[in-house]
Amino acid sequence: MLSEVGLELPVRGVLPAVVAALGDAGAGVLVAPPGTGKTTLAPLAVADRVDGRVLVAQPRRVAARAAAHRMADLLGERVGGRIGYAVRGERRVGPDTRVEVVTTGLLVRRLHHDPELSGVGAVLLDECHERQLDADLALAFTVEARAALRPDLWLLAMSATPETDRFAALLGGDGAPAPVVSAQAALHPVERIWAPPPRAVTPDPTRVAPALLDHVAATVRRALAERDGDVLVFLPGAGEIAGVAGRLADLRDRVTVLPLHGRMRGADQDAALRRPSRPDGSEPGWEAADRRRVVLATAVAESSLTVPGVRVVVDAGLARVPRMDLSRGLGALVTVPVSRAAATQRAGRAGREAPGYVYRCWSEATHQRLPAQPEPEIATADLTGFALQLAAWGRPDGTGLALPDPPPTAAMTVARDTLAGLGAVDDDGRITGRGRAIAAAGAHPRLARALLDGAPRVGADRAAEVVALLAEEGVVGPGDDLPAAWRRLRAGIDAGATARWRAEVRRLRAALPAGTTPGQPTGTTPGQPTGTTPGQPTGTTPGQPGAGHRRTGQPGAGRTAGAAGRARGEDRPAGGTGVGEHLPDDLAAGLLVGLAYPERLARARRAGGGSYLMAGGTAAELAPGSGLAGSAWLAVAVADRRPGAPTARVRSAAPVDEATAREVAGPLLIRERETAWSNGDVVAREVVRLGAIELTERPLARPDPERVATALLTGLRQEGLGLLGWTPAAHALRARLAFCRQALGGQWPEVDDEALLAAAPQWLGPELAAARRRADLGRVDVTSALRRLVPWSLAGRLDELAPERLTVPSGSRVRVDYSDPAAPVLAVKLQETFGWPVAPRIADGRVPVLLHLLSPAGRPVAVTADLASFWRTGYPQVRGELRGRYPRHPWPEDPTTAAPTRHATPRRR
Repeated sequence: MLSEVGLELPVRGVLPAVVAALGDAGAGVLVAPPGTGKTTLAPLAVADRVDGRVLVAQPRRVAARAAAHRMADLLGERVGGRIGYAVRGERRVGPDTRVEVVTTGLLVRRLHHDPELSGVGAVLLDECHERQLDADLALAFTVEARAALRPDLWLLAMSATPETDRFAALLGGDGAPAPVVSAQAALHPVERIWAPPPRAVTPDPTRVAPALLDHVAATVRRALAERDGDVLVFLPGAGEIAGVAGRLADLRDRVTVLPLHGRMRGADQDAALRRPSRPDGSEPGWEAADRRRVVLATAVAESSLTVPGVRVVVDAGLARVPRMDLSRGLGALVTVPVSRAAATQRAGRAGREAPGYVYRCWSEATHQRLPAQPEPEIATADLTGFALQLAAWGRPDGTGLALPDPPPTAAMTVARDTLAGLGAVDDDGRITGRGRAIAAAGAHPRLARALLDGAPRVGADRAAEVVALLAEEGVVGPGDDLPAAWRRLRAGIDAGATARWRAEVRRLRAALPAGTTPGQPTGTTPGQPTGTTPGQPTGTTPGQPGAGHRRTGQPGAGRTAGAAGRARGEDRPAGGTGVGEHLPDDLAAGLLVGLAYPERLARARRAGGGSYLMAGGTAAELAPGSGLAGSAWLAVAVADRRPGAPTARVRSAAPVDEATAREVAGPLLIRERETAWSNGDVVAREVVRLGAIELTERPLARPDPERVATALLTGLRQEGLGLLGWTPAAHALRARLAFCRQALGGQWPEVDDEALLAAAPQWLGPELAAARRRADLGRVDVTSALRRLVPWSLAGRLDELAPERLTVPSGSRVRVDYSDPAAPVLAVKLQETFGWPVAPRIADGRVPVLLHLLSPAGRPVAVTADLASFWRTGYPQVRGELRGRYPRHPWPEDPTTAAPTRHATPRRR
């Protein structure tokens, strides 16, 4: 076949070496930069030498179709002859097909169906460096199938990056890497032009700033004015493509502006991928050949595709990648800066046919800070479908497979939990019969579950229509109202989106098991819709009941949606086939979304508002002006949350009612008896929840005393020991115990707040058992309770070691102040200490008491722990200052021999 092609491209010279390597080793790696012809010439060379069909796997549908058309054109044939292709929802092959281009997702499905790949002589994995999930699986499964079942199968990994050691090792056998063959790049230089915006644009992962789109459009105008040839513009998504196209609308009288992304119809993609061959422009849909073109493309144009006529690339510098918020179960496509490797790939589009130019909408300094390579999808994406594929292959954890990178543990745990909740895998992670049915649907496991379980409820056609709408996010259109988008597609307002949607509906409808109730409701057309990328799901599990919660029942499904309909007077006509098929469309859509994402069922926080709480525990907001505002319940299909934002933003949802929510999220429906500390007191109630959403509650007349005690302990730890009734005696005892701990060591209990709260069950046990509410804590005898902390062997010595009062020489019993455990204080009038040669000591004589000696008026005149020294040096000064002020009180010259007194000399009459 290659001999029939006269096209000379750089890869052609190394193809004999590629075929020889495959013949010798059975596997190999071809490294060929963009524009060298590997995608179109290598399959033809391999087909010349191998028996059986050559499968070429491409990560993207656009690239698969384009590669097949390109090879067929080189052979002067139409697609469907010796060159064919198969993508989701479309296959063009025939009995003479020798080369079939498929998406990596279809290759994975074929391997599940026929691991031997009967009739296939070679598999070529193109653009394997892009590291999409399906590409990783296709590589791993093909390597294992070749080793175990088909040693004669040729396997070639083709990459545009020279970092091939990893792939060579994965494809090699007996410890030796597979041979690597490299081709040189096409010799067309590309000049880089740095064109950052005049003012910095703040990055936002959920949206592209209009200011940046303005700048991209202005850069396109600059490129058209400064350079010749067609312009290829890289933007992150279809929305941005539409935005820039609108900004260039005034150029359409002299420039053809064409979009190129994966959500378009094949015919529309062809318009961007081929220059018109008729200069008069008479062929439908093609512009005149002499007009310049501006092709606005997503990352689908980075590799494997040659957009003819392009001499200039304008790169916005952004890429859209999947991200999974594991903690909230929210997955979304986010916008990130492009990697340096991807920027190089994009720039190469300008030099495929001649020297070119690339305008980069960022600075050279910013370029140096970009990541070197894009993150592999396995590191950031939702892995639920990936985990199901592994389970279906018989390797639930992927161990032993030739995966370029192992899946992250946390993401795989969430994925397996999700699959277990769907009944797709057993406790060991092995696939179940239901799991195989889900996998056979060819959609994300959550969407497959909605299809299989929703068809009997709402009818097979409506189930396929809504699931196709969820799978093909690109057909939804503007706004967050999913049923409104459904109605627009039925009406065929957007022909391109409707065609894709209908194709996917037909595929999903055919995937339903035979005998599924047709359920054709009024107003629908059989076999509509389509789907591209499975919606991003969540793998969260609702929070388990914490301390103080008791689960007393798990009702499973509540009232059925049909019952809800009858409650609204929507009786089913005689002869109907099922309760759900006569639900209104809005409620049917909500039911299906709820089946796919039960943890995203959401109830309004207040009537008529746009703020919601999802069953998974995440708060969510509708956009201002949303038509869904005021809905009491929503089934959220798509939501995302900006980093650091307290709530998620609802992007797509359908209204539901509580009965439907209870039905579709049965496993999340729990009835609990809950006794907890709430709003400053014990609250005991029976509550029914749907995940984090509280549905009903009623007070418990006789709560469990143990749980009441636990709640009271929680209250003490939250609000502090001040909840207890602390008398002066209790405070004094606590201080004495703290002194003993300080002076005598660890045999005495700690009585600081932290220690008392930690030991509360021990010293407050009987009081907590008797208490029922906050007020009861204020009546606790804290003094008696604290004594429980003192070991029995020490309890009798407390008054000896830390006496509450000390007898002074005058005979008075004065209270000791233990507020400072390191220095207990005795405040006593000076005249009452006459005759005391030294200060008293406590704690078995280890600690001297700090004397606060007071004047007759009770004011401190001296502080000392060394009374003997005070009598010698301090007292004479005090005597001289005070005896004139207090003449009725004794001030002897020798206080150590004077009689102590607590009385003054009586006045003379």
